Amino acid sequence: MHALFDPLVTMLAGVLTGIHHIIPSYGWALIVLALVVRLVMWPLSDMQFKSMAEMQKVQPLVKALQAKYKNDPQAQNAAMMALYKEHKVNPLAGCIPMLIQFPILIGLYWAIQGQLNSFQNEHWLWIGSALSQHYPTIFATSLAVPDIALLVLYVISMYFTVRYGSPPSTDPQQAQTQKLMAIISPAMIAFFGFRYRWASALYIYWLALNVFTVGQQYIMFRRYGLVGAKPALATAAAVPAPAPKELNGAATASVAASNGKRRYRSKKRSRR
Repeated sequence: MHALFDPLVTMLAGVLTGIHHIIPSYGWALIVLALVVRLVMWPLSDMQFKSMAEMQKVQPLVKALQAKYKNDPQAQNAAMMALYKEHKVNPLAGCIPMLIQFPILIGLYWAIQGQLNSFQNEHWLWIGSALSQHYPTIFATSLAVPDIALLVLYVISMYFTVRYGSPPSTDPQQAQTQKLMAIISPAMIAFFGFRYRWASALYIYWLALNVFTVGQQYIMFRRYGLVGAKPALATAAAVPAPAPKELNGAATASVAASNGKRRYRSKKRSRR
């Protein structure tokens, strides 16, 4: 798989080296690289969140169609495709940006892994400080070795990225799935991080990328009305209002009592 991403790995490694020429600290250069990647991917993320907003608007109509054609899957699919076409919604628009970002994620992993020798003597904040010399099993002595503190911060950032990566769902089952994924994904990261002892340079990049991603998510949620004020929902064809219920005896008597004749008599009595 590494050979498949060689051109991308070479390009990303060159970008990181170029940033390092300007910022002589690899730790801060990795943070700047994460910001650059986030900005480059902004149009794709914008497409993804716009698709989320469109899907959220038509969700009530989708549920109505699912209930109407629950025993006829073919008719349900045809009706939903017609609904998406009518409201110009592309269900795959939210998946395409994620698929495009995946090779970049893999490429950056190998770009950093391929430069571990350059990180042997690199320090950043507490990494390589006197604190790390006293507690080398917790704090990394260089960017080329693992840092447990960074791993914990990265796992926490992963929770928020996954938990709030999509708008709150009104479907209880889907909402529960979102909560479970927000726990399972960071747990997997923590497990593989301890097992494979990734370099702290990777954690710096991933942590920075998650922080920028959460900020972008907040901006996109506000822009497309996915949080805060409820988005305007798509409306179906007008449904005739139900006929009013028949008036009961007491109501009929009340109406009869309000006709002109009774009103005239009541006024006449008031004169007396």
